[in-house]
Amino acid sequence: MTAPAPTLSRSSPAAPAAGPAPRYTSALAAVTTLFFLWGFITCLNDILIPYLKAIFQLSYSQANLINLCFFGAYFLMSIPAGKLVARLGYKKGMLLGFVVAAIGAFLFYPAAAQRAYGLFLGALFVLASGITLLQVAANPYVAILGPPESASSRLSLTQAFNSLGTTLAPLLGSALILSRLPKLSNATSAAAIDVSAVQLPYLVIGGMLLLISLVLSRINLPVIAHVTDDDTTGSHHQSAWQYRHLALGVVGIFAYVGAEVAIGSHIVNYLALPNVMGLDATAAGNQVAFYWGAAMVGRFAGAYLLNKFSPAKILAFNAIGAVILVLISINTTGPVAMWSLLAVGLMNSVMYPTIFTLAVAGLGRHTEEGSGLLCTAIVGGALVPLLFGAIADHGGLRLALLLPVLCYAYILWYGLRGSRRLVA
Repeated sequence: MTAPAPTLSRSSPAAPAAGPAPRYTSALAAVTTLFFLWGFITCLNDILIPYLKAIFQLSYSQANLINLCFFGAYFLMSIPAGKLVARLGYKKGMLLGFVVAAIGAFLFYPAAAQRAYGLFLGALFVLASGITLLQVAANPYVAILGPPESASSRLSLTQAFNSLGTTLAPLLGSALILSRLPKLSNATSAAAIDVSAVQLPYLVIGGMLLLISLVLSRINLPVIAHVTDDDTTGSHHQSAWQYRHLALGVVGIFAYVGAEVAIGSHIVNYLALPNVMGLDATAAGNQVAFYWGAAMVGRFAGAYLLNKFSPAKILAFNAIGAVILVLISINTTGPVAMWSLLAVGLMNSVMYPTIFTLAVAGLGRHTEEGSGLLCTAIVGGALVPLLFGAIADHGGLRLALLLPVLCYAYILWYGLRGSRRLVA
């Protein structure tokens, strides 16, 4: 027995009769723009980390405070955002998220003017709080906007455009930011270094966020109302935490985001190692695009494959592929070490949308709460890279890569066993 499909109610009683497919199509097209932009914003962190690390002469652990502030916002804001979306609705939740994210982007200007690392971290937290609200609203909206059996495919397709953003961000970031990375000496002080390279990009991002928010406010999105049945057993849970597959999925999202961000944030430094490729910052930054580009290709392919094969089995297959590729990179040098690590992006491709849709399946009226919990787990993008950085500071980047291997091993188990819908 499958989970009951959500019911659709039109946002305007006077709207002419129309089939659900065209309305679903226009709604998905509108929401897809959100996925692209927040992918672009998130991946710029991979450029900010080596840039600010050099500017302020930070250790790996200190540089990863960028990820702590950005992804820590998911931990602090996701549950409140879930409650806010449940009250305001998906569309108003997304609009509010755009405004908050735009404010965070604009705060990069004074942060650069003051040349203060702490202000950069604060701006990132505000920006990420807006992105959190967008994630909490948009992910379950896509998942339930159509037949439940194709939810993983729909979310994978929209996530593919998220990956398009993450593919373009390193290229533009390298050209606009890393290309202006100065040659530092021990006598160089942070106050004497020009950090204005980040001002214009984030001003443009803030303007784009407000523009898309304005366009979205004019689009008539269908209103989704959940039916009251909760899961395949027919029982009625009082809390989303009572769903075993959701609780384990929260850990899965934590592991996936942590592994993906830990690798992506350190590719520039990894490829600069003499026994890997010995690339300079700009050349290495350009290679990051292949990591996220592989994820984009995989998600477009996944939008098709997830309709043909079991999402849980595809998740397990990709997880074991990621484990093998990381281990190859750890134990090789030169181009093999580089390309095997970059290819992990292909394995990452369908993990988030598949874990997410497997975890929210059958939640019914608890869907928004479940989405908030899953987005809270994105804090893995803050904590896992911090631990990764600590290991790298003491044992090197190759040893630190064993941490993502452990994360992918858990995802493998979740695909095979943990995603089964049982009563907790």
